[in-house]
Amino acid sequence: MKGELTNSQKDFCKKYIYDWNATQAYLKAYPTVKNDRVASANSSKLLTKSNIQAYIEEIQKDLEKLSGISRQMIADEYRKIAFSSIANLHNTWIERKEFEALTEDQKASIQEIETKILQKNIGTYDKPEVVDVEFIKVKLYNKAQALDSLCKMLGYNEAEKKEIKFTGKPIKIGFDDNDSD
Repeated sequence: MKGELTNSQKDFCKKYIYDWNATQAYLKAYPTVKNDRVASANSSKLLTKSNIQAYIEEIQKDLEKLSGISRQMIADEYRKIAFSSIANLHNTWIERKEFEALTEDQKASIQEIETKILQKNIGTYDKPEVVDVEFIKVKLYNKAQALDSLCKMLGYNEAEKKEIKFTGKPIKIGFDDNDSD
């Protein structure tokens, strides 16, 4: 049957989606082929076949299920970053207890954490009690990059199609020396 794949073709597809390198996938799926040029040419031909493309799409869908990762999960992570606010997380040093009070969504938007320990007097002037206090400073992930990724993922960056219908007389663009209009 035309739509059925050989074991080698299936193996090629599985190896191809691992790192999207068709030549390397071909060399692994067809071990008797040793020449990179031959593998490149043959892998390109394979990728044009509709049954190969369909199998690759099928594997991708299964990978989503097997890995437990969905587009929704990815969108949720980008959402945490894109809509985080430094106002909620401070742009200065905060005490460890303030950091612990942050929500999981707020913590998920943090790219980098810097810590330092300072001594703080929690006693009185007459009876000082100095303790070590851990302070934390956070740096958030790139908000604009997260928004761009979300827009791309959700299809907001798709080119807007505009159809223009012309119902008037044709217009000449450019003039010949003989035109007197």
